[in-house]
Parts: sequence; structure tokens; C-alpha cells
Amino acid sequence: MGGVRRAGDGSRWLLLAVVMALLTGCSSALPPEAIPAVPPPPPPPPATPEQGKRLVVGVDHLGNGFNPHQISDLSPVSTAVAALVLPSVFRPGANGERVLDPTVANSAKVVSTAPFTVSYELSLAASWSDNTPIAAEDFVYLWERMRSEPGVVDAAGYRLITDVRSRAGGKAVDVVFAQPYPGWQRLFSDLLPAHLLKDAPRSWATALADGVPVSGGPFVVTALDRDRGQLVLARNDHYWATPAAVDSLIMRRVDPNGLLDGVRAGDLPVAQVWPDQPTLAALHQLGPAARLQGVAQPYVVQLGMRTDRGVLADQKVRRAVGAALNRDALIAIGTGNGAGGVRDDAQLLAPSEPGYRPTAPPGAPLHPDPAHLTQQLTAAGYQRTPKGRWATPSGQPLRIVVGAPTDRPRFTEVAREVARQLDAAGIDAELVTAPGDVLFTEPTVPPTPPSASASASASASASPSPSPSPSPNAGASPGATPTRVAKPGSAEPPGPTPVAATPTPPSAGQAASAGASANSSPSASPPPPPAPAGVSVDLEVMPRAVGGDLTSTAVSNYGCPPGMAGVAQPARNATGFCSTGLQPTLDATLLGAVGVEQASGTIESTLWQQLPAIPLFQPVTTLVTTQKGDRATGGIGPGPLTRGPFETAATWLPLEQ
Repeated sequence: MGGVRRAGDGSRWLLLAVVMALLTGCSSALPPEAIPAVPPPPPPPPATPEQGKRLVVGVDHLGNGFNPHQISDLSPVSTAVAALVLPSVFRPGANGERVLDPTVANSAKVVSTAPFTVSYELSLAASWSDNTPIAAEDFVYLWERMRSEPGVVDAAGYRLITDVRSRAGGKAVDVVFAQPYPGWQRLFSDLLPAHLLKDAPRSWATALADGVPVSGGPFVVTALDRDRGQLVLARNDHYWATPAAVDSLIMRRVDPNGLLDGVRAGDLPVAQVWPDQPTLAALHQLGPAARLQGVAQPYVVQLGMRTDRGVLADQKVRRAVGAALNRDALIAIGTGNGAGGVRDDAQLLAPSEPGYRPTAPPGAPLHPDPAHLTQQLTAAGYQRTPKGRWATPSGQPLRIVVGAPTDRPRFTEVAREVARQLDAAGIDAELVTAPGDVLFTEPTVPPTPPSASASASASASASPSPSPSPSPNAGASPGATPTRVAKPGSAEPPGPTPVAATPTPPSAGQAASAGASANSSPSASPPPPPAPAGVSVDLEVMPRAVGGDLTSTAVSNYGCPPGMAGVAQPARNATGFCSTGLQPTLDATLLGAVGVEQASGTIESTLWQQLPAIPLFQPVTTLVTTQKGDRATGGIGPGPLTRGPFETAATWLPLEQ
């Protein structure tokens, strides 16, 4: 039966063959673009942060921004992002020396001493994650911004540069200096993507507020959700060197309870937090389940006093402020009674740096000294009123505006205690807050009081003092006029009066320095635009960067801005301090003519005498790792001061699933 063919079978097969032939012929006659293509199978969806090889790190704050060259952005998270995302020509070595990063540059060396010139040969493979080469324009952008923007970290070395020249299509860079500069290897770290930032409005201040748009390192910032408290760093698939071992590194914000629960449950193998005493005690109670290490931060917290304008331009008033304050109480607030930092009693080195020793003189400002306060204010022309307030002979009260960054609650609580102590000494004070990138750079700030939520958060993490006093703005509602911290009956009306800051003429030291510079512009600078209405802050609770080249940091923080070709009005340092007597010593140390060890005694004694700033403490975070975390990270440690514990994260392994 199987071999018998039914009637009609042949005709059916013949008809089918004819139809197939016709279809084939018609198809081949169509133009190629008209032939429907068979779509390829869809690619697998990319792994989300909740999938793939990932490692979760607990943090208690995501930071205020991610520009590592701005003092307002200094934080553990911004330090980690810079180490993993931004390229640097040199990086810290194991014993503190600077080591060339071969993934970024093939060589960097001094090629001439007249003029002093450093030549960089960049790796041909080095590029940003959008395939734009890392090149000379990135050097130019950083140089131009560092010598002209206010509130930057270690600007002094960049201000010595007179030219940045490009060769070999941007892959070779010659940097020319006005003077020989021994610290040149510390320059051009954490390069920024000039092709994206140079033409963006307010690019320096705001473009990196919510991440870094491209990467020149093993990770790239792919998501920042401040509401959820999560920052995602994914492997940079365009990285030309050894790729990261994990698909993503997730930094997740946790509160103290979430931290403890996550460590116990194994959900947080690694965490870096700034603890208060109860949290640190609870972590210690975990015993061998958690390994704890202190991580000193690359900045100290200080009281910066505005020395170039306002009431604190008078050295005698600054010294009186130092005599009014109880530093022990301020340090206790800022460090959580020692759980999150160590006191700082020097003006140059931080407590964690080699060679640190206390240099503060006995008496004020190391300790309160009411007699010294009276002596200094009387010499400055003030007198006590019948109500115990300090005022001018005409009855104008001595009034100091204290400022703190809005996004650092402990700084706000330190500022609140400063205002309270000044009030107790008979000095009218008011407390205002502003974003750090405004507070540390602008002449005036909007008269905004601290929020109640920030105050409550900070109060919960630190005990203010052995005998705390009521908060000066307790119960203030958001948007309310900030209340002046003053006793009832004071002659000063309650609340600040917004003022328009007037341009400040350069001091004699600044004019002399600018006039002596060979790079000064011969034409007169146009007058600066009028400052916006607001409050001029006299005293700020602020960070001061440490851990870099000591001579550069000293000149950057305390030196007079030099005259520079192409810069009409060089940015002042954080306090506006300029001492014509100290400047020659600072210049000599920067250029290597005098050793910093030899000059440090003169610098320290001058700063304690003239008091542009009062150092308080160096923050110390706590690095927490479980046994799983140590296996994944290879036994993570604190890392170099300026790079932190996450610099090796490209070699970390994902947790066993």
C-alpha cells in the first residue's frame, strides 16, 4: 500500500512545485531593500543592579556632589567615586610616594628647567567611556578651573603654571611653570571630562552634583537615586585595562538600625559609616562577626573666619572669638564624643599624617579665656552695655553671623553651639545655613535658618556638651526668618537684615603679590558684578583638605592669591586671609627654597596669632566588614588618606550566591 499512488497525487505535487518556483522567482526579482529581513533574536537584557555579580556597600550619606576638587564635595563616597571613575597621572604608592599610573600615562618627566617644563606622554588607549580620548584638553580644563575657581582643593601648584601645550593630537602634553615646582607629581590627579564640562553653564559648581557623566576608570556611575539612597557604579565596558571583576558596586544608604541588621544578616558585607557612640558600641558588640577599622578622612573640620571683610577682619575680634569658645564642647559634638573623629590642635598637618604634633599655644583659643576676650574687644573699640552685651560706643552691637552647610547636620550642630557660646559671652550671633558650594564660595548667602529635621538628626547622633543649652532656632519652621541668638533685651533687632555685599578692594598683600608677578595683566580689571542680596557670613564651620603636598596646602589655604595672566580676579582662599609678613615664607616653601619642616614653626605661630581659622577635629569613619566581605575584598583596609578603602574595588569579587 505504501507504494501505491492515488489519482491526483502527481498533479498536486506538480502544482506545488510550480507555485514555489514562481514565488522564488518573484522574490529574487525584488530589490534587496524590499526583501523583508528576518530579525535577529533580541539580545539578553542587561543585568540590573539587583542581578548579576554585584557587591553592596553600606554608607550613611551619599555625599553632596562628586567633584573631588571642591571642598564642599569632600566625603567618603565622593572619594570612592573619584578613585574608581576619574583618571590620574600619578597615584599614591604603598609608602606614600607618587607612582605613575601606566593605564593613563606612559611617562611624565621634567624635560626643561628654563622654563621649568614637565612633559606627559599619555596612553593611546586611555579614553573616556564615550570613546573620547583622555587628552590635553582635560589638562587645560583642570588647570584653568583650579587657578580661578573659589573653594578648590590645593590650587597653589596650578597657579604656578603659565601654559599647557598639546602635541601628538592631544596625546602628549607639555606643562610650563613660572618657577620650578618640586610638587608637580601631585598635579593632574582626578582629571575631569573637558569635552562635556567646558561649555556647560556653571559646570564646575553643578555639573557633577549628581554623578560623573563619563568614566576614565574601571567603573562608571550609572544611577543615583537620592530618595531611595542608592548609588550604582557599573563595570566600565569601555575600560582599556583590566576590567572590574563585579558587574556593579552598589552604595546603599543605611541608618544605624539598618546597618546592624544588614551586618548580622549578611546583606551588608562591607560598610563605611560615620558613627555616633551608641552605633559604634553596638558594632563592637557584634564581636568576630564584624571587623572594624578606623578610616581617617582627607580633611579636618575648622571654624573659618572671614578675614577680608566684616567684623572679623579685625584680628583682635578674631582672637576674642577664640577666647569665647569652648573647643572641647564643639569637638564633642562634631565627633560624637570621640566615636567619629580625633581633635586637631595644629594648623598644617592633620592628626593622621606623619609628623603631626599639637602646636596650639596654651590659653585661648585652646581653652576659653574671659579675661583675654575682654582685653581684645576693649582694644578693638567695643564696650559692655548695662545688659552685658558687647557694642560700639555708639551702641551698635557686635554681631557675628555663623554659617554651616545645609547637608551636614553635625556641622550645623557645631555652628549652633558656636552661636550659643558667643551669645553667652555677650556677642550677638545668628545662625544661617546654605549649600556648601554656595557657603564656601559666594560673598553672601540667602538668610536661611537650619531645618528642624537636620537639627534633630544631628542631635540624635551626638551629645552637644556636658551641659547643653536650648537651641537658638529650636522649633523654627522651614522658610522662616532665622532668629538671632541673643539674650532678650539686646539692642539688636531680632532676625537678620539682608544686605548687598560690596566688592572688597584687594588688600595690600594681594596688591603687592599681584604687582610683583611677571604674569600680572597690565590692564585694570573690570569691577566685579554686584553681589546678590543676602547675608555675609563671618564664621563658617567648614572642611579643610589635608593629605596633599604640605607646602601646596599651606599656600592654598593661607596664601595671598597671586597675579596670573588671563585671570582678572584670582579666587581668594577659604577665609580671605592674606599676610604680607607670612607670604614670603609660604612662597619659599612652595618653590622648595626653604624646607617645610624649617618653615612650619613660623607658619604655625603666625596662624595661631592671627587666627584665620580655629581647627577642631579630623573625622574618622568606621569601616565594617564581615567574613564574606573580607573574602570578597581580599581583606580591605583603610587605604591611602586621599584615596580611601575603595581604591582596590576593581579587584573585588562578587559574593557567593
